[in-house]
Amino acid sequence: MTDTRRARLRDIATALGVSVNTVSRALGGKDSVSEHTRERIMAEAERIGYVPNTHARSLVLGSAMTIGLVITNPSNPFYAQLINGIEPHGRGRGYSLLLMVTDESVENERRAAESLLRSAVDGAIVVPVQGETAHWTRVQAAGVPIVFANRDVPELGCDFVGIDNEHGAYESTRHLIASGARRIQVLEEDLPITTIAGRIAGFHRAMADAGLPSSDADVISVPTRRHDSAVLPWQPAEAYRLARELVAGDDRPDAVVAGNDFFALGLYRALAERGLRAPGDLAIVGYGDHPYAAYMDPPLTTVHLPARRIGETAVDLLLRRLRDGADAAPRKQRLTPELVVRAST
Repeated sequence: MTDTRRARLRDIATALGVSVNTVSRALGGKDSVSEHTRERIMAEAERIGYVPNTHARSLVLGSAMTIGLVITNPSNPFYAQLINGIEPHGRGRGYSLLLMVTDESVENERRAAESLLRSAVDGAIVVPVQGETAHWTRVQAAGVPIVFANRDVPELGCDFVGIDNEHGAYESTRHLIASGARRIQVLEEDLPITTIAGRIAGFHRAMADAGLPSSDADVISVPTRRHDSAVLPWQPAEAYRLARELVAGDDRPDAVVAGNDFFALGLYRALAERGLRAPGDLAIVGYGDHPYAAYMDPPLTTVHLPARRIGETAVDLLLRRLRDGADAAPRKQRLTPELVVRAST
């Protein structure tokens, strides 16, 4: 009969004539084992198909070596890049990742918080829905540290890393003004999210600093399907429908700041249908610097977001919190996005 018993540390130790403690230290990367012995142990572990028992390891170490990650919208390219920063950075420090998606739902977020507690993760990196927060207070009370990413919940006093969205929109608008634009409008969603509020604030501040008028009427709300479900991807068609009206008359603005690169695609289509073209007839700046932005015609001026670096920083903040304890003052970091100037302006 085939032996289906799981391979154990003791099996490696018996085969090589060393102690279980030596095998454990070698597989754990400890310096107290010679390189020759480590190589023998690693080879034997591979030969017999040894896989570490993470539950047993957590009992010994008092740590599951697992980071919980809670995000809102997997269809957003920003969050794909965020995960690409978090997962390898955590893996390189011995941590695995437990991913949960909330779909911008407070109820789903409550369930995610409870799952984190049941899973006994060491800590959590969270993109919050920015609604009710009692469930995150319970996670904190259980001794699980939280790092908020991209969106903060200041009243909870957690570590935070995100983007200075106000600065990104400010630089975009200032660039358009320097290029000669005087009447500028914004295409933005009206979802109650702080990232959007920051971009709108940056636009108004740049206009005011230049002595140019701006008002709420200059912010055109794009009615997207994300009102029904905020996890649905942005669609160029949503901005295209509004852009057709925007460019139809002689009273069109000099420039548009689009809240994301997908909206800029819709603007391009509306211009092309009327025989118009950026930047001569309408200068356009996007937001996000998605891979296709450089290949649009003309290539799109946009704002590059350091999503991967945010993910890496979030891991560093979490591991520092695990080391320093809950009493250390919260660290708040906002990374600066970069304006990438191309031919659309």
